[in-house]
Amino acid sequence: MTGEGVALLQAQGLGKRYGKLAVLEDVALSVAPGSVLGLLGRNGAGKSTLIECLLGLRAADQGQALLFGKPAQALDDDDKAALGYVPQRADGFDWLTVGAMLELVAGLYPQWDHALVARLQKDWKLDARRRLVTLSPGERQQAAIIRAIAPRPRLLVLDEPASALDPLARRALLREIVQLAGEQGSTVLFSTHIISDLERVASHIAVLHQGRVHLHAGLDELKDELRRLVWPAHVPLPDAPLPGELMRRGLNEGASVLVVRGGPVAWPEGVRAQPLGLEDLFVELTA
Repeated sequence: MTGEGVALLQAQGLGKRYGKLAVLEDVALSVAPGSVLGLLGRNGAGKSTLIECLLGLRAADQGQALLFGKPAQALDDDDKAALGYVPQRADGFDWLTVGAMLELVAGLYPQWDHALVARLQKDWKLDARRRLVTLSPGERQQAAIIRAIAPRPRLLVLDEPASALDPLARRALLREIVQLAGEQGSTVLFSTHIISDLERVASHIAVLHQGRVHLHAGLDELKDELRRLVWPAHVPLPDAPLPGELMRRGLNEGASVLVVRGGPVAWPEGVRAQPLGLEDLFVELTA
């Protein structure tokens, strides 16, 4: 296991190709203990592939993934017991009932929290007698989430965990993430398209676009430091990137929009600086 302060998950120059298609290119990412990292990216950006490489479920073509300070494909039983994972599509155990599946998995984890399982089954009205094959997609996702968080893992990884959940179930999931991170000190990595969920629970965000991490920072820092600059055509715009520039794109009639990160700056007269929310940031960086 890692020591205090050592990143639980690390990507070091990860690359992954499928034929001529580069899904991941030189990805560097570090997830610190006790943080809640929200992974943002459009469909096809490589989020699921990155998560699978980080967890050792898929071999990268370049670079390496470290999990608990070890190569991700060389974990021992103690490491695996400290990891909870919910894939984008939860499959398996179709022939079992919800209760039988959870009882089976509980035997693998010495820290299994039976009271948490009972509470979430009650809150989500998830009948332990029903077979998994008969559940709706949202109910299957609920069962997978319970299975992942009941061991009270040191590291919880969720790939689009709320995509099939109703609003009440989503709120319950967010509460559990906050409790795991805040009260138990667990580390959480989750990808999602629901930006409002990230804003409620994430301490950090990473934006993955076209196979690369374009931004990785603390959420509070971004709220203070991000600005969108509307640069009119009559104001000369340097060809070289501005300090802290994250992107630029052209508008009609020669104007431009830039996203910059940094402290207060005296911009040229005529340039309008606007605060930038997380959703607008995501749109600007991935357009």
